[in-house]
Amino acid sequence: MSAQREMKEKNPWHKPVTIIITVIGVIAIVALVTVAVLQNRPVSQKYKYGIVLDAGSSHTALYIYEWPAEKDNNTGRVEQTHSCKVKGKGISSYASEPWKAGESLTLCMQEAEQKVPKKRHHETPLYLGATAGMRLLNMENSSASDKVFQAVEKALQKSPFSYQGARILSGQEEGAFGWVTVNYLDDRLMQGLETTGALDLGGASTQISFVSDNYDGSESPSNSVAFRLYGNDYNLYTHSFLCYGKDQVLRMALAQQTQSGPRTILDPCFHPGYTEIKNYSVLYDSPCVSDRKPQGAPVSFNHRGNGSFGQCQEIVKSVFNITSCKYSQCSFNGVFQPLLQGPFGAFSAYYFVMNFLNLTDTSIPLDTVKDKLTRYCATPWDQIKLQHPNVKLNYLEEYCFSGTYILTLLTEGYNFTSESYSNIKFIKKIKGSDAGWTLGYMLNLTNMIPAEAPDSPPLPHAGYVSIVTIIALLLVVLFILSLRPLWPRCSKQPHII
Repeated sequence: MSAQREMKEKNPWHKPVTIIITVIGVIAIVALVTVAVLQNRPVSQKYKYGIVLDAGSSHTALYIYEWPAEKDNNTGRVEQTHSCKVKGKGISSYASEPWKAGESLTLCMQEAEQKVPKKRHHETPLYLGATAGMRLLNMENSSASDKVFQAVEKALQKSPFSYQGARILSGQEEGAFGWVTVNYLDDRLMQGLETTGALDLGGASTQISFVSDNYDGSESPSNSVAFRLYGNDYNLYTHSFLCYGKDQVLRMALAQQTQSGPRTILDPCFHPGYTEIKNYSVLYDSPCVSDRKPQGAPVSFNHRGNGSFGQCQEIVKSVFNITSCKYSQCSFNGVFQPLLQGPFGAFSAYYFVMNFLNLTDTSIPLDTVKDKLTRYCATPWDQIKLQHPNVKLNYLEEYCFSGTYILTLLTEGYNFTSESYSNIKFIKKIKGSDAGWTLGYMLNLTNMIPAEAPDSPPLPHAGYVSIVTIIALLLVVLFILSLRPLWPRCSKQPHII
């Protein structure tokens, strides 16, 4: 027993004071590590979301956009994170069955619910913008247009998102927002660089938008949009040609060839060997051509192709009026257009058609492009079908016409020359976001959404430094106290006199 007592007396760890000091020291070390970890952990970025439905003439697409919730530099960097193409045609095609317009959006809306974090659903704005297809339907039958919108709104109001309404965009808005998108994604607006013009081609309309040094908006005020972005003033020229999307121009080209109500036409814009029975009523069922329907025409006609680019171009030219202009200069149909300036981004149908035809490289001379189109259009229809077995026939049959129309629109309509043609860049996406009006629209709308305070470390810097200092001093004191059992031993050493 005396031996054990002697060992305890010699072992300082058995003393209560030492145990207490050790426990406090361990707690202090744990506290120091915990505070350091919490203070220096990565601060998670908070995001907000917005959804835009692009209800075009031929189809509807849903786009989800994301930006930092605290808005970097108070502007917010908006980026596209997801897109969903709605199955079926555009909502304007459901005029006789409006409820189907709403039903068609279901699958893409379900996708959106999965892609946007659930906690953000209630605050995520949801917009639907309709373009030329609904403009035409509204012109032709405003009651049917209203019913389609009612069906769409009923479907979108059921979603968990913050529905902000559906409306028809004007052609000017569509052109301007497309221009903003292209230049925003290229960082040209924030850096004050030379801007890129925007060329948009849909099924029912086409838009051109650009900044020109010799245009102040005075000669044609209706084509002018003045605004300020990132500290720079822009005076944008923009014009939208309703009925000059590729689908409606095809109708006009066919209307030119069926004015006498023939039973058969030989169309140079379609491949040799192509033949299809088409209905006169369906062809002329559009405000763009309805007033031209020939009287006493048969029910249908045999639409045959003979594949001649040159003859096709002459037919396409006939849908443009390039003779009358009351301004200093015009594009076509008597519409003022300033001199073209700078680079241009051509998107939507421009890209999809020219990409299919392998003609997106604008460094190729214009004459070479025409030669390639000439050879493509002259290729027999059966051979075209064999070469592209996975392309839907209703798309495949129109590429000769669409390519010819694009080239004619750019050169004869918008006045691009052999020299300036190389300034065009056919684009689908820029930095992962689709080129089009929807991002520009979302960017404009998010400026009205308040920023959130960014997440910050749990302690201010001064408080963090103070706590760490105190804990460090405490550990030093505890260390000194832990050496206390050695003090008497040192003091009892014999002194030599």
